[in-house]
Amino acid sequence: MTQKNVLITGCSSGIGRALAEEYLRQGYRVYATARNTDSLKNLSSDGLIPIAMDVNNADDIEAAISHIEQQDGHLNCLINNAGYAAMGPLAELSRDLLEQQFATNVFAPLALTQAAVPLLKAAGSPQRPAQVINIGSVSGILTTPFSGAYCATKSALHSLSDALRMELAPFHIQVVTVQPGAIQSRFGDNSLSHLAQGLPQDSMYAPLKTQMEARATASQDNPTPAADFARELTAQLLSKPDEIIRIGHGCRILPLIARWLPVTLRDRILSRKFDLNTLTRR
Repeated sequence: MTQKNVLITGCSSGIGRALAEEYLRQGYRVYATARNTDSLKNLSSDGLIPIAMDVNNADDIEAAISHIEQQDGHLNCLINNAGYAAMGPLAELSRDLLEQQFATNVFAPLALTQAAVPLLKAAGSPQRPAQVINIGSVSGILTTPFSGAYCATKSALHSLSDALRMELAPFHIQVVTVQPGAIQSRFGDNSLSHLAQGLPQDSMYAPLKTQMEARATASQDNPTPAADFARELTAQLLSKPDEIIRIGHGCRILPLIARWLPVTLRDRILSRKFDLNTLTRR
């Protein structure tokens, strides 16, 4: 087990890609997953092993774990990063979109963690536990209009991490929840695309389309470069990380707002920010 390794999901761009690059610099063997491995071609390195994976496909998960078992027989770190945001008003969000949002952001990370536990146990020790890193979001702490489904999935992922942290500790597996703020990526563009797909043409929220689009791209307002995020996160993970790590613009102030502002005041502020109060006058 002299060769340290890491499995990272969602490596085609953004956080996943930056983390793959950083772990390669740290000398790890990196199992980098993406639905289309062509997106990983310019990440070529002797330590990089691209794996085609749709995190919602059980066969893909089984194949990836089998590959790592045959190659190394252990796994030092699993980073559940893959995810997306289904933006739009909950009153009009289709069941299919809602189910897909939870499948990708909640059920898939848990399924991959469950499959990886035997390999993580093989790598963990009291001196150096194996790690499961779940990439959550400050959106899982402060819920805003037009992002309810996404916020709910990140909140659920945080809760799963809390339980896993306690349940896996006896087996020398450390679970860390990462709650990024704004990190530079294609997340905003992808969120806009999903908003366009999911918003009904006759939406009663149509007058607030601009506000919905602004929420979809909020993660790209003064974002922390993904490379800087990956460098700081990896440094913490390779030392003695806290149970919860927050990095990026907004990662401190938003949890404070959620914790200390009375709900009535918080709702009033957010409703005004997204102009929801104007709908009652139409």
